[in-house]
Amino acid sequence: MRIACYGVRPLERSCFEKLNKYDYDLKLIPEYLNRENVVQAEDCDAVLVRGNCLCDRTNLEQFKNYGISWVFTRSVGVDHFDLEAAKDLGISVARVPNYSPYAVANLAFTLGLTLSRHVGEAAHHVHEQDFVMHPDYFATEFNRLKVGIYGAGKIGAVEGKMWQALGAEVYAYDPFPSDFAKQYCTFVTEDELLATCDIVSVHVPYFPGKNDKLMNSEFIAKMKEGAVLVNTARGELADEAAIAAAVSSNHLSGYGADVVSNEKKIMGHNFDCESDVPDQEVQSLMDLYPRVLLTPHMGSFTEPALEDMISLSFNNFHNMATEGAVDARNEVVAAPESSTFASEKLRA
Repeated sequence: MRIACYGVRPLERSCFEKLNKYDYDLKLIPEYLNRENVVQAEDCDAVLVRGNCLCDRTNLEQFKNYGISWVFTRSVGVDHFDLEAAKDLGISVARVPNYSPYAVANLAFTLGLTLSRHVGEAAHHVHEQDFVMHPDYFATEFNRLKVGIYGAGKIGAVEGKMWQALGAEVYAYDPFPSDFAKQYCTFVTEDELLATCDIVSVHVPYFPGKNDKLMNSEFIAKMKEGAVLVNTARGELADEAAIAAAVSSNHLSGYGADVVSNEKKIMGHNFDCESDVPDQEVQSLMDLYPRVLLTPHMGSFTEPALEDMISLSFNNFHNMATEGAVDARNEVVAAPESSTFASEKLRA
């Protein structure tokens, strides 16, 4: 089987080759799938993409014209797919829902810690030769924090576990509470979580047209004054203008995000200056550094997570070839129902 693998960073190549236990013929393409490089799959039997690849109807139709019916992703989310088009074309879509939850949870935890202790602000001022003890540095201690996990799938639950280990009170809002998450989180209503927690960390999937701009002005208005908001899920879940306004007015003391809107135009690019970043709302967040900390979608950029994503993707292809189906939890057959959380089956 010859597989076109899009979005393979140079340092990931050796991992693809090392984990290729089924001896696939791998075509490793460093760029995300786009309108121009779709032709690189013409001589392939299957395709493996990642988040931010352009899996719209046009590209899926092109794959189908090449005789390709398996277009899998090495990500949890499938928001980069036109799932209705895939269904119409008879293209099977599979994902990787169970790579190491510690990867993203570690980053969310780190952003929350850094912002609540004002480390970014202090380090930034010292870097500019300012050693004054500013009043803004005044903080509580981690064991006195109330932390809210908004979406307690595996990633959210693991972050809750980390906060619990520091002695924080950990709460969660999720309509599908798991026994694993219940070990570390006390489940409450959405309004209670937003009103009482010092840090709110969001871990819900993004479903286009269903939960766009979940973190909007209404959501933020319900949050505790001076709270920290963390988003390592998807940029489309955030109303970035509303968040920037809330940080500017001090309703939020900080915002940490590993994701932004318009990621296809931003992530992976090195801009000469801020004005070249092709999104005014993202620029507004950048202007609020260091009270706003943005990272380049690196949550899953760890060795264990990468190995899981590649191995499970290869297993998906093997199971499809030998059994005619992938694991039921990995298969995506249609767009999710209209819900912020969709269903337990479609969550990490």
